[in-house]
Amino acid sequence: MTRKLHHRAEGPPGAPAFFLGPSLGTSLAVWDKQAQALAQRHRVIRWDLPGHGASPAGLLPAPATIADLGRLVLDLADSLGHESFAYAGISLGGAVGTWLAAHHPSRITSLALVCSSARFGEPEPWLERAELVRAKGVGPLADTARDRWFTPAFATGGDPAADALPADQRSVDAESYAACCEVLAGLDLRSDLARITAPTLVVAGRDDKATPPPHARRLADGIRDAQLVELPRAAHLANVEQPRAVQTALLAHLSHLSRLGHDPGGSDGMTMRRTVLGDAHVDRAVAATTAFTARFQDFITRYAWGEIWTRDTLDRRTRSCITLTALVAGGHKDELALHVRAALRNGLTPEEIGEVLLQTAVYCGVPAANAAFAVADEVLRAHDQNPENEKER
Repeated sequence: MTRKLHHRAEGPPGAPAFFLGPSLGTSLAVWDKQAQALAQRHRVIRWDLPGHGASPAGLLPAPATIADLGRLVLDLADSLGHESFAYAGISLGGAVGTWLAAHHPSRITSLALVCSSARFGEPEPWLERAELVRAKGVGPLADTARDRWFTPAFATGGDPAADALPADQRSVDAESYAACCEVLAGLDLRSDLARITAPTLVVAGRDDKATPPPHARRLADGIRDAQLVELPRAAHLANVEQPRAVQTALLAHLSHLSRLGHDPGGSDGMTMRRTVLGDAHVDRAVAATTAFTARFQDFITRYAWGEIWTRDTLDRRTRSCITLTALVAGGHKDELALHVRAALRNGLTPEEIGEVLLQTAVYCGVPAANAAFAVADEVLRAHDQNPENEKER
């Protein structure tokens, strides 16, 4: 049996696949802060480099190239039945995605390159690092990993990842690490960038010493229509140091997948949820998702918004009227405020919202309607004072 890259799959089995590639010296844990939120609407596949995490050593030939790593990812995708997939990668993991998008464009539906490069400098430093690791192991590199990967403030700020990821590096197989260094030594994807047709996001950390922002700009300039995001207070592992900013950028970038029709209920539901509740509210909800709440968020998006709100028997105005009535009856004041704003977005006027609340006074009781009028009045006053801000709350 052919040995393959170790991986972890999360999210709905039938959802569009989203592969996440790690940086040199890290395991799939480097994506811990984004995986659960991304898995709400995607089948997230995190993988380990050869000899890293739980991937076996000896998967790369000698000498190895970026194509060898890319083929290992394609073998993994084939074994899981994913003919095409979105891809995001950090540093070396990003370079794998660049090669895949340039040489196998039909396989990559979307590309995100985080703190990566088309060429990671001159070969000599990488070859020297490979020689050092073969002679002394990965321990010396793990000792200095925090300084290479994080800003000083994050490295000493008490975040568990600042200790856990360097500790992860100590378990990396030395020969596999050295082989990856040789991949980086021989890497030059600059001439491949113009071949990439997948929608591409490039993310840079402004304090990244390993792949400074000019590397990201060259990627963005070389890939047609690529978008570039530069993050302050972020070094080489920007997704660890600024997790919500990277997560928000990835989710916004992936929104184009809703047009591909491969995500029944989920994509339509997210589109409707954003239309009714506004991007700002939904982005906050997604950013706040945890492993514990992820399944509920997926349920709400797929069922309430994807199966109920998208039905064409009732228009959105009518559904807003019904929702307001139900929330008044249940005494759900926080949700009521949210859906008063949603009702405005769905085309109801303040007078019509007031009429709905008057109706609830008859059938749900005066005390309930009294509380509802107080909530709605506060929302409508805020809307009158600043309608542009209020509509996205």
